Amino acid sequence: MALKLLWPPPPSPSSSALSRPNSFFFSSTFVSSPTPVSRTLDHLFQRRSKKQGLRRRPVSACLKVEQQQGAATATNQWGKVSAVLFDMDGVLCNSEEPSRMAAVDVFAEMGVQVTVDDFVPFTGTGEINFLGGVANAKGVDGFDPEAAKKRFFEIYLDKYAKPESGIGFPGALELVTQCKSKGLKVAVASSADRIKVNANLAAAGLPISMFDAIVSADAFENLKPAPDIFLAASRILDVPPSECLVIEDALAGVQAAQAANMRCIAVTTTMSEEAMKNAGPSLIRSQIGSVSLEDILSGGSDSYNEKMQQPQVLQFSVQKSEAVVTDRMQNSPILNEEIAISDKVSSTGGLQGSRREIIRYGSLGIALSCLYFAVSNWKMCPYRQCNMHPLKRYGTCCLESTVLLLKRVKVQLQLAVGTPRFSRVQQFVKYISDLEARGSTTTVPEFPSKLDWLNTAPLQFRRDLKGKVVLLDFWTYCCINCMHVLPDLEFLERKYKDMPFTVVGVHSAKFDNEKDLEAIRNAVLRYNISHPVVNDGEMYLWRELGINSWPTFAIVGPNGKLLAQVAGEGHRQDLDDLVEAALLYYGKKKILDKTPIPLNLEKNRDQRFYNSPLKFPGKLAIDVLNNRLFISDSNHNRIVITDLDGNFILQVGSTGEEGLRDGSFETAAFNRPQGLAYNPKKNLLYVADTENHALRSVETSN
Repeated sequence: MALKLLWPPPPSPSSSALSRPNSFFFSSTFVSSPTPVSRTLDHLFQRRSKKQGLRRRPVSACLKVEQQQGAATATNQWGKVSAVLFDMDGVLCNSEEPSRMAAVDVFAEMGVQVTVDDFVPFTGTGEINFLGGVANAKGVDGFDPEAAKKRFFEIYLDKYAKPESGIGFPGALELVTQCKSKGLKVAVASSADRIKVNANLAAAGLPISMFDAIVSADAFENLKPAPDIFLAASRILDVPPSECLVIEDALAGVQAAQAANMRCIAVTTTMSEEAMKNAGPSLIRSQIGSVSLEDILSGGSDSYNEKMQQPQVLQFSVQKSEAVVTDRMQNSPILNEEIAISDKVSSTGGLQGSRREIIRYGSLGIALSCLYFAVSNWKMCPYRQCNMHPLKRYGTCCLESTVLLLKRVKVQLQLAVGTPRFSRVQQFVKYISDLEARGSTTTVPEFPSKLDWLNTAPLQFRRDLKGKVVLLDFWTYCCINCMHVLPDLEFLERKYKDMPFTVVGVHSAKFDNEKDLEAIRNAVLRYNISHPVVNDGEMYLWRELGINSWPTFAIVGPNGKLLAQVAGEGHRQDLDDLVEAALLYYGKKKILDKTPIPLNLEKNRDQRFYNSPLKFPGKLAIDVLNNRLFISDSNHNRIVITDLDGNFILQVGSTGEEGLRDGSFETAAFNRPQGLAYNPKKNLLYVADTENHALRSVETSN
């Protein structure tokens, strides 16, 4: 059997494709000795471009946005904008007045006389604070915020928010559409509960499907002026906070945008222009219909905006560790924040030698500015009496937010870029300690008793999972991103296999057909998932924990308390650090239980695996002239060659072993090979080695 390389010459060992994350195309052959060859797809395009005169071009929409943003940056230092976060009430929807009227109705049923003006100071802070603030101001005894909130929604939805009732502000739909046409991501980021967000968008004629994300108050302890909602939207959109722009109408919303390190365009539908100027937004407009695409991309050109854009001596951005951007931070200090001084500033005036001093005094100056603002606007603070009433537990007042910002200065200085892993883990330990000390962490609800489980008998947090650190993986088998994170979960399971740690897959179907238990079982078998999986077809746990994207991970402590949530791919290190920190913290508390969870893996109970020599065969290729059939035996990580009657001839690759290795047929290794194509003229079999992201070739003799 003669073999030859597809793309000579082979690279040096130091340039191995496995060591280069940007290399996603490999071509190699099986030879008598391992001879790996790799070239990136980019290199292949460049090679052909020189020969054929071809030119690669980026997507036109992205090019236009970048060109406009580049010009804007050159003229006014506005900077890049990649996402726009729209508040709902008072920005997209003319719903503030109806909301206050519904609130007046709620208090009227209690026999308490209030006016719509009583609710103005609490606008944009969430329904509990919206109603509770007035109840506290009026001295309502025995006020039940949850019951009042429930009744508020009943009245509001039944009386004021009928579908297509025309409460949308003129120009809202047009502006969202323009943003999307320019390649910007758009999201609704509201302090209202999801039920009200859905109703208002429907009443305003704004389809939910046009937004890339909807972030509502349901999953948050800290609402505006805390930055949690905006930071969560930034994470879901996968856009840095520094590239997000917020459009807000309330003082609390402007403050939240500033705390999140985002630019903000304020509209004066709720508050006066003078009050908004005191809050210090980047730009002020009368309503959303007055906001132009130029305002968003380049900051507009009015005198107020020009004053706000005067060049600053110091420019920096605060980057949150993705693992700690969680929907329930609950006033915890920001962990693993990194401060990056702008390259331009660092390269002028000899500032590189005094980087730490710049960070220290710059951060302190900003914190003191926030403190001055909080004190000077004390009367406008929605929580100015927060130490005197139960609403303290529902939000963070302006002054308290400022104090937290002052505390963060020290954390920022300690956690520079490239923080060692040990330090990261210790910071997470401190985060968990602070979380437990406050005693306000969310208790994860039990799994409903009638759910179907795979790989194990039904589990309960208070029984089977008590004493264990649990990683909940919210996934669905039709989500390719959910498949991409399976190696991360397998890595964690191997690393902590002898410790009180377990992964539980919570299958949350996106479409009705994905609720089918047999289809989920097949996915578990195909992807060799060996941890417990529950079929939560009605998305009970999804809703209870405020999950809104696939995949999302939730870290749960051995006492059933929610520690953190992380959404999206690429978070192996963050999850690893969080799990290790939880094991360290609770290990010292002596509350961990190492008793293993009894597993009954589906692959051990499926008779098809015992009756067939193949395991999820992927594709076929036929060599009619030589009476051969090539089969990609995907989950056995091999290529099987038989005659056309199915009689075994030989195999390529070691049965069951995963890897990317060239060599003889006996020593070569694949990882879930799929597509096959046979070239009879060259006697070559081409293999799409799926999980290796590689194209391999096998040359065989007749």
